[in-house]
Amino acid sequence: MKKALRLLRHDWPMHFVLLLTNWLPDNTPFLRLRGLLASPFLGSCGANLRLGRNITLYNPSRIHFGRDVYVAFGSWLMAAGDITVEDQVLVGPYCVLVSSSHSRANSSFRFGPPEPAPIRVGRGAWLGAHVVVTGGSTVGAGTVVGAGAVVTKDLASDVVAAGVPAKPVRALTDAPDGCPEGR
Repeated sequence: MKKALRLLRHDWPMHFVLLLTNWLPDNTPFLRLRGLLASPFLGSCGANLRLGRNITLYNPSRIHFGRDVYVAFGSWLMAAGDITVEDQVLVGPYCVLVSSSHSRANSSFRFGPPEPAPIRVGRGAWLGAHVVVTGGSTVGAGTVVGAGAVVTKDLASDVVAAGVPAKPVRALTDAPDGCPEGR
């Protein structure tokens, strides 16, 4: 009964909204519209959510977005455990956030029960294109994760991380004029 209520309240309406709006281009008014229409079906959502086309949100009741979040084209969020994306986060195109992993049963991963583990992406972080974040990982506030990286453990705040698995490459600081270093 609980699963049926979740499907009716969150999952099916979310898929319907995304299906109906996927033909709209990815420009500001339609990114905002898609976010506005999808937000009631999420676990929680702050103001100004922007969603690109062709994203997939599994178990949206376990996905929590802060304010001013942008999720780009083709991203895939699978929330067996909670996925929390804090304020002002950028999720690049084709990112994958999966808050569970498979376990083995009878020498096979096919029918092993999932092992949920939460994901947290800190305020102001930026996940580059094709980044994968696995369950049990935290991306610190203000951290940049380079394109194609795989986050398998916690990353500190205010660093540039890259690689497979993702590791800090250097620290980030803000310049005195408020612009990030290196601009």
